[in-house]
Amino acid sequence: MSTQFFAEKVFTGEEVLFNQIIVVEEGRIRSVEHGTPKTGMPQVTNLAPGLFDSHINGGEQFYFTERADEETIDDIYQASVRTGTAYVLPTLITSPHDNILKGIEATRSYMEKHPDSGVLGMHLEGPFLNPVKRGAHLTAFVRKPTNAELEEIIQYGRDVIRLITIAPEMFTEDQLAMLLESGITVSAGHSNATYAEAMTAFDQGIQLVTHLYNAMSAFGHRAPGLVGATFDTESVYAPVIIDGTHCDFGAASVAYKIKRDKLFLISDALFLGQKVTQFKWGEFDAYLKDGKYVNSDGNLAGATISLGDAVRNAIEIIGIPVQEAIEMATIRPATALGLQDKIGSIAPDYPAVFTTFDDNLENFEVLRY
Repeated sequence: MSTQFFAEKVFTGEEVLFNQIIVVEEGRIRSVEHGTPKTGMPQVTNLAPGLFDSHINGGEQFYFTERADEETIDDIYQASVRTGTAYVLPTLITSPHDNILKGIEATRSYMEKHPDSGVLGMHLEGPFLNPVKRGAHLTAFVRKPTNAELEEIIQYGRDVIRLITIAPEMFTEDQLAMLLESGITVSAGHSNATYAEAMTAFDQGIQLVTHLYNAMSAFGHRAPGLVGATFDTESVYAPVIIDGTHCDFGAASVAYKIKRDKLFLISDALFLGQKVTQFKWGEFDAYLKDGKYVNSDGNLAGATISLGDAVRNAIEIIGIPVQEAIEMATIRPATALGLQDKIGSIAPDYPAVFTTFDDNLENFEVLRY
């Protein structure tokens, strides 16, 4: 049995179509064609592919690294859906090895029990980072990789870890090759790599960085660093946190002009909804102050925005066209993680999972058929 509905504007992931009738059968898009709505046909104003947040740490209540269990994953997913994001990678940061394995198992179990959910796997941010650029990650758990730990994470995390953030300068060439050959998307972040080290890592196969500007060697005219290497390598994707705190809006504008279709959006939310005002996990702490989470050292500990907020900021503050801002939260992150054949587009055979929004960019809602 098929379902039909009408959309005034459809952001397909490649273009904008007007006055379209979308036909859905068995949870997948069957056709998208120009037409006029029939009496009683459901209608939406703006239709986009389901927004995809590849970097989110907690939901409205729980923090994945502290509570690496299915309840936390569900909290992250449901809280994201309530803010208009359909797909997520719950992010587990630098922590003991056993906790990493626990997070992998929880994610695997959740995905098996909820195969139609928007949880596409997990993002492992760390623990193989540069302590100089650890940010809010705990020094006690930041470590260099060993072959044995890498092999276990790769084997145990197969088909669960979609993305891993590492500091490439902490790896041997063989270790980096092992990780790149595993099928996990590798991102350079929390890194103090020189320009030359970063370019070598890009040449070896890394094609993504983690939260551009944050926790990475900055651009200087005598030391271009990881930021400079990212700007100088057209093929490298760069997610950015457009909240005005993690990244000044002017810096986001510069990145947009340089990276163009390789720039995309993430929330990096510590918690969504700002219901959690203070938090402590061992030596890791965070306090909500002036709309941002900071730790007792004064470092930023995570964002407070949703992905919909990031889209709105991109449009209203940076001046990015609506179509492009939507692509920055849908097809671009999907492509960066090799998921472009599964999500990120409105076209036949793609899942009938959408994000709708009004012209004021105030209400982002997930629509599933």
